[in-house]
Amino acid sequence: MKTPAWFKVVAVVALLWNLLGCIAFFFDLRLSPEDLAKLPEAQQALYAARPGWAVAATAIAVFGGVLGSIGLILGKRWALPVLVLSLLGILVQDFGLFVLADGASLAGPVAVVMQGIVLVVGVGLVLLSRKGIARGWLR
Repeated sequence: MKTPAWFKVVAVVALLWNLLGCIAFFFDLRLSPEDLAKLPEAQQALYAARPGWAVAATAIAVFGGVLGSIGLILGKRWALPVLVLSLLGILVQDFGLFVLADGASLAGPVAVVMQGIVLVVGVGLVLLSRKGIARGWLR
């Protein structure tokens, strides 16, 4: 069955979204101690409380999202397990950020909303890839 045009458009938008996530991740990693010192105290506390495995989960989330989106664009079935791995990275990152580090109170409601959007997009991409496989768009 021929892949609908909207599917490819969504896959390209997903790729751009995940590339933005990679850029944000790289900027986050490049923060120097001087840069961190310029942040509000609550954000400094959040960075200090963030476990290393949560940062690694963020890398899995964003790079998995990029790779999975490329799989969607190419019409490949392997996009599903990669996007599931990305979603697991989001969930582990959110656990470290909001449960263990109390990011909701430290980073504020904007961070909660943004991470909520990230989670919804991650779930949506997994569902989209499942639909693509079921409809024969991903082979």
